[in-house]
Amino acid sequence: MILAKVTKSQSKNNLAFFYCMQTKRSSLMSQHVQDKSTALNQLCVCLQADESCPAALSELCLAQVCLSLDTLCRIGPNGSMRLLWAPLLPQEMADQILNKMAVEGKLNDRTVSIFRNCEQLRLRKARIRSSPLSAEAFRCALCPHRLQELDASWVSGGLTGAQILSGLASNPECRASLQRLTLRGFQMEWESLQVEEAAQVAFSSLKGLRTLNLANTDLTDPTLEDICTLPKLEGLDISSTPVTELSALLGCRNTLRYLTAHGLRRLDMSSSRLISVLGQLSALQHLDLSDDRFASVDQALRLLLEGDPGVLPALVSLDVSGRKRMTEGAIQAFVERRCGLVFLGLLATGAGSCDVLTAKDNLKVTGEANEQQICESLRRYRERECFTREALVNLYQLTSDMDNQTRPDILKLVLEGMQNHSDSLSVQLVASACIFNLTNQDMAVGMPHPLLSAVVNQVLKAMRGFPSHQQLQKNCLLVLCSDIILQDVPFDRFEAAKLVMNLLSGQVDQTLQRMAVAIISILVAKLSTEQTTQLGADIFIMKQLLGIVQQKAMTGVVDSTLKFALSALWNLTDETPTASRHFIQCQGLELYEEVLESYYSESSIQQKVLGLLNNIAEVEELQADLMDEGLLDHIMSLLQGPHVEVGVSYFAGGILAHLTSRQDAWTLDQELRQTILEQLCAAILTWDLPEREMVSYRSFRPFFSLLQTCQPAGVQLWAVWAIRLVCTQNSMQYCRMLQEEGAVDLLKTLISDLDTHSDIRRMAECILGIVECQQTTSDPQD
Repeated sequence: MILAKVTKSQSKNNLAFFYCMQTKRSSLMSQHVQDKSTALNQLCVCLQADESCPAALSELCLAQVCLSLDTLCRIGPNGSMRLLWAPLLPQEMADQILNKMAVEGKLNDRTVSIFRNCEQLRLRKARIRSSPLSAEAFRCALCPHRLQELDASWVSGGLTGAQILSGLASNPECRASLQRLTLRGFQMEWESLQVEEAAQVAFSSLKGLRTLNLANTDLTDPTLEDICTLPKLEGLDISSTPVTELSALLGCRNTLRYLTAHGLRRLDMSSSRLISVLGQLSALQHLDLSDDRFASVDQALRLLLEGDPGVLPALVSLDVSGRKRMTEGAIQAFVERRCGLVFLGLLATGAGSCDVLTAKDNLKVTGEANEQQICESLRRYRERECFTREALVNLYQLTSDMDNQTRPDILKLVLEGMQNHSDSLSVQLVASACIFNLTNQDMAVGMPHPLLSAVVNQVLKAMRGFPSHQQLQKNCLLVLCSDIILQDVPFDRFEAAKLVMNLLSGQVDQTLQRMAVAIISILVAKLSTEQTTQLGADIFIMKQLLGIVQQKAMTGVVDSTLKFALSALWNLTDETPTASRHFIQCQGLELYEEVLESYYSESSIQQKVLGLLNNIAEVEELQADLMDEGLLDHIMSLLQGPHVEVGVSYFAGGILAHLTSRQDAWTLDQELRQTILEQLCAAILTWDLPEREMVSYRSFRPFFSLLQTCQPAGVQLWAVWAIRLVCTQNSMQYCRMLQEEGAVDLLKTLISDLDTHSDIRRMAECILGIVECQQTTSDPQD
């Protein structure tokens, strides 16, 4: 029942051992919804509020709808879902619900069927990225809508690009209305269509299409020719596709304004022919010829940079990132000839330091020369793993010397990079190092908690994704080793505790072990009783922590790892009989007796040991394990003395109070019990209330049996002293707990009993006075 309290000031001292944050810096790189109609009505109000409603509130509403789909819908015989009741939702709201379902991983063949209701849920901008959808589900739920935009990047579930195109083309309205289509990461697989259907399906049937993204697809030259016949095509992304010829672009020379041709590794055109084709795209404003192979500048690019500005006269944006050995002279000449230039991509070219770049205020540049260039790189290259990693490498060097600046803007960019490339070890490794630099020490204080919460969730995801990579695990633990994060930021501490605990099952170095144990000790203290019980049910965790204590005790060292391991065990056994039984089964009692004797001069160690034994003593079925005369004599010696701190005496008294409270369960000599009770009374009356908070309680229920009028005075005295202690130090929390749990009535009964000792009555009256004062303060009208 007794829980080690880690206050803010204590936590800063406790976390001071993380000197490895500095020494390792250089190695970082190597409700269910009850009323369905009310829920949807409230959603409508929240999402239409716009400026008057915080964005976070709309996100909460959308998340609740995603979590409550089973409640809000009826299930058809085939497993499809239909909303039980739905108002005519604004189109933007329907789009947001679909997008949120995809982002939260709730969108699949079953749930997407709610959008078959085209009257109430009218989609215009559909984002289904990375969702597992079949061709039938896509055609039935989404294709009947008059879509203007569709982002189906990396959709799984067997859906092919050809099937998406076929489904969209099956709706005459959609053929005319669709303006933006993103199929990044798809295989077209035309053979997935029937022969007759395949002959009729083509991109050119989508007459209203203005922007098309086919990056990382199996786009072929004939398909590109078909695409370039679209009459309104303005933007085209064919990055990382196997096209060999770009002459087809001449078919849209008068409309194409944005061309992204990153990493075309199979392109088979002469430099002169390529420049000739590009030069005829008279409307082209943005051209991306970057390459993540970090290849040298080829002849075509050199001709473009050094050529006549009359070629591509409308060009205001050029990306050549990844092209090595780019000369500053070529860049300077190009910029000076293009007075309307607004963007230049120079990441990993070595040309980002050119003086002419800083002279133009309206020119945005990606590169590594300064913070602005690095951040612009992270913004521009969200989808490109290689460039994201390159930008993060440079950001790591930059953030290593930020002098405690709070930069949520940069942290958000790093987070997005981690989220977009969660399966890339290299990105996760360098991003986690950057996050540590951006949240270390006091830098996290000014960070928005929702942002930090998202960061922690992504860090935990990285730990799950790469469990055997120790450097990444170390980076992630360094991020978690923050007082702000561990104490204040909302995240799933239960899952985090299990994840960090699993690290200790393998061979880990001392630094990683030290951090893991420290984090566990703090996380366990923040868990609910139910979660602690669930965690304590795993005997493996108990064995691991006891093993660490034994390892440290054998050498006689007093370090942070030992202290945190003891704290973790103390918190793990708090109101958890199962964990307490595991402690006994794993010979923890014998080990703790040795620790108690070996560390007789270390009050901090003794307090943690006695705190756990206090938890054991609260479990009636385990009290017999503590009935050892030698152990009790040792504990009695800690009740008072010139060199014994009150924290040690307090927990020693708690053990003795619980053991002597059940006379029928006492198995030792009755004279010993009487002696303990007498010394308990005498010692408690000498204790001074400590200035610092030394203990926290989740409940006063374990005190109820100690406050009964039939209990000996020593037992009652310890209980009322303990309650007075916490109520004095944190009256708001504990006065409410006293009232809610009914402990106030027990105290009143104790006061009114004629046999109650005067000192006990005085302390009980003091507690009730604190409760009354707190009530007056919180509700002055009463």
